[in-house]
Amino acid sequence: MTLTIAGLQHEGVPGDVDANLRILSGAAREAADRGARILVTPEMFVTGYNIGDRLAPLATPGLVDGVARIAVENGIAIVAGLPEPVGDDGSIANALVVIDSDGAELLRYRKTHLFGDLDRGLFVAGDSLPEPIEIDGVRVSVLICYDVEFPETVRAAALGETDVVIVPTAQMEPYAHIAERLIPVRAWENQLHVVYVNRVGSEGDLTYVGRSSIVGPDGVVIDSLGAADTGLLIATIDPEVTRRARHENPYIADRRPDLY
Repeated sequence: MTLTIAGLQHEGVPGDVDANLRILSGAAREAADRGARILVTPEMFVTGYNIGDRLAPLATPGLVDGVARIAVENGIAIVAGLPEPVGDDGSIANALVVIDSDGAELLRYRKTHLFGDLDRGLFVAGDSLPEPIEIDGVRVSVLICYDVEFPETVRAAALGETDVVIVPTAQMEPYAHIAERLIPVRAWENQLHVVYVNRVGSEGDLTYVGRSSIVGPDGVVIDSLGAADTGLLIATIDPEVTRRARHENPYIADRRPDLY
């Protein structure tokens, strides 16, 4: 079995949920027409990310229902970045949901590594990494943006025999080197695919760097978009490619965990 994944690189409309869901719906239709099984949005795409006090009123459970409707209408699974209300004190998590094409929620994850004052001022951190899920015979895990910059997170996914790590992100200037150089390294050192889906344009005082990519376990970019492009990138994940990469480059097998 294989799994075709599309990523939506887009600027979205900060603070306008309805507009973002319309963009998502159009992208879902196009991705499904191109044979994708899953569509991935950037980090916090449903509401906008750097929108300050406008975020809290938008963080409602109904956001997931809106994503689910689009998944069902277009017959495609969706990985959507959105805020999740947590607790009774108004706290919000920077989260993602994985919704299957029948509207069922397969996974919910809260960003565990908060970046700078922006994240810490808006969100509470998640307290656990996700367990891999299986979709069409392919083992899938997720992270959000800054999470992937810690080698331990992707290594944990690799030790769980994950084939692909999906990473919605909102990577901004001056960190284009993360998209360009670090993401291929994460794929190579763990012998898995990485789907890194970023924003473009600007939002408040942030300028996003785009450069979304899907990278194979050999560190080679399979598909990508530029710094200012909007649209879809797409690639097919083959678990046999993952298995072959781990045989040819046995970092996982050759580890010495007794030393570190």
